[in-house]
Amino acid sequence: MALNTIGQPCKSIFRCLQAVVAHRCLQATSTFHTTGFQSNSNRTCVVRFGRQKYERMYPVLLVRPDGSTINIRYKEPRRMLKMPVDITTLSEEERKIRMRKREPKRAAKQKLDDFEDDFKVDDYSKFWKKK
Repeated sequence: MALNTIGQPCKSIFRCLQAVVAHRCLQATSTFHTTGFQSNSNRTCVVRFGRQKYERMYPVLLVRPDGSTINIRYKEPRRMLKMPVDITTLSEEERKIRMRKREPKRAAKQKLDDFEDDFKVDDYSKFWKKK
């Protein structure tokens, strides 16, 4: 049994040739529409997510270290994700500045203020003494 270019079996040579000619004519006139064997990256940018697997994914703006942005789908609803900078690509001065920022901050010792008050217990003891 003969196969045409589409990959379907042909019962007669005439039908096989007819299918091949029709396919080539349609392919030459309509390059925008793609068939099953012509799917590529250009097709995927037009298609929406039709699967239930991606139901809980949210559109998020991903910011790369060089400042370029990409729209992605992420599992958490956020507006923007920022990727970390690769320290090995920075100059020595910038690397030292970033490493200093990463170090734990030393908290300045807070000075405890001693409040002076003129509270005298004898002035208020009359309120809790029994008569």
